[in-house]
Amino acid sequence: MLLAMQGAVSQGVLWGIMVLGVFITYKLLDIADLTCDGSLALGGCVCAILVVEHGCDPWLALLAGTLAGVAAGAVTGLLHTLFDIPAILAGILTQISLWSINLRIMGKSNVPLLKHDTVFSGIAQVTGAPQATVTIVVGLLIAIAMVAALYWFFGTEIGSALRATGNNENMSRALGINTGTTKMIALMLSNGLVGLSGALICQSQKYADIGMGTGAIIIGLAAIVIGEVLGRLTPGKLRSFSSRLIAALVGSVVYFLIRAIVLQLGMDANDMKLLSACIVAVALAVPVMWERYQLRRSYAKGGEA
Repeated sequence: MLLAMQGAVSQGVLWGIMVLGVFITYKLLDIADLTCDGSLALGGCVCAILVVEHGCDPWLALLAGTLAGVAAGAVTGLLHTLFDIPAILAGILTQISLWSINLRIMGKSNVPLLKHDTVFSGIAQVTGAPQATVTIVVGLLIAIAMVAALYWFFGTEIGSALRATGNNENMSRALGINTGTTKMIALMLSNGLVGLSGALICQSQKYADIGMGTGAIIIGLAAIVIGEVLGRLTPGKLRSFSSRLIAALVGSVVYFLIRAIVLQLGMDANDMKLLSACIVAVALAVPVMWERYQLRRSYAKGGEA
C-alpha cells in the first residue's frame, strides 16, 4: 500500500507539470485545449527517440520534448488566430495530426528505455537513493521551478496582457493588446509544459507509448477542479495567483492518490477513465448546486422577513 502511494505521488508530481499547462489555457483563456493529449505523447516520443536512437543526454532530451510541445501549441495557435478556426476545433485537429506524427517519429507504437540512462536513474546512481524517491524529489524541484517561472512571467507586461485577454478579450483589444499574439504565447507556453511533462513521464516509466497522452485533458481538468475545491476549504480561501498554481499542482497529486486508493480497493483498471470523468463531473457540479442552494436559502429568509 505504501509503495502504491509513493508511486501515486511521483506520478502526481510529474503529471502536475502538465496540469500547469492545462491551467494556462483552461483557467486563464477559458479554452479546453485538446492539443495536450497529443503534445504530451509528442514530448515523450521525441525524448525517447533522442535517448534510444541518438544517445542524447537525458536532460537535453527533456528540452527537446519541451520544444516539441511548444511547436504543437504554435500549430494550434496559428489555426485559431490566423484562420479563425474555433480554439477547441483547432486543438482537435492538431491532436489528431499528432497521432500520425508520433507514429512517424517512433516508427512503432512504443519505444522502451530499459537499457538507457534517464535523469532519474543517473541521479539515483550518484546519490545512492531509491529511484522512486529520486523521481519525487526531482519532479518536485522541476515543478516548483515551473511554478516560480510562471508566477514571474504572469507578473510581466506580456503576462498581464495574456491574463487580461482571458478576462475580457474585447476590452483588451480596445486597449491595444494584440489578442492573437497573447493567445499564441499562451498555447505555446501551455503545450511546452505539457511536452516537458510527457518527456519526464517517459523517462520515469522507462518507455514512450503512442497512447500515453490519451485522456490527459480529463486528468488536467480533474486536478485543477480538485485543487480549487481544496483551496475553498482552506481558511481564508486561497485566491492569489501563486496559490492557484500551487493548488493545481496539489490537485494533481491528490487525483493520483485517489486513483491509487481506488485501485487498491479492487477497482478494475479499465474503469479509470470513467472514474476520471466522474470526478470532474462531480467536482464541477457540487459548487454550482451549493451556490443554488445558498441562493434559494437566502430568498426563503428574505420572504420570511
